[in-house]
Amino acid sequence: MAAKAYMTDKSDQLVVVVHGTSSTEALSKKELIDIYMGRFKNFPNGSTATPIDYFKGSNQRKAFYQLLVGKSERKIDAYWSRLLFSGRATRPNKATSVAEIQQELQQNPSAIAYINAANVTEEMKIVYQFD
Repeated sequence: MAAKAYMTDKSDQLVVVVHGTSSTEALSKKELIDIYMGRFKNFPNGSTATPIDYFKGSNQRKAFYQLLVGKSERKIDAYWSRLLFSGRATRPNKATSVAEIQQELQQNPSAIAYINAANVTEEMKIVYQFD
């Protein structure tokens, strides 16, 4: 699949991936923020987006939100607490491992997740890379 063509030699670099058959080819940082911060429930093309997040305390989660919005995990959790209290959004699904994320991406065409580039499989499509 084309996903391998986008990979760099930085195997520990975080990338954002979707199901390999997704019609979403690329996302901007703003679009990712909108999806992961609960502002939008759809990809820009209108199809449903189901964001997957790592568990609280994981290095990937800390790095992702620092790269995405420049905020600590504690500030992200406080942000979500306010949103959930207001009833305005639904928190991303949680995953406890790379294997769980890979499985969710294989089974759910609307899934979107962040993982290390080394863990991208042929069933995934990279839609965003952090610089």
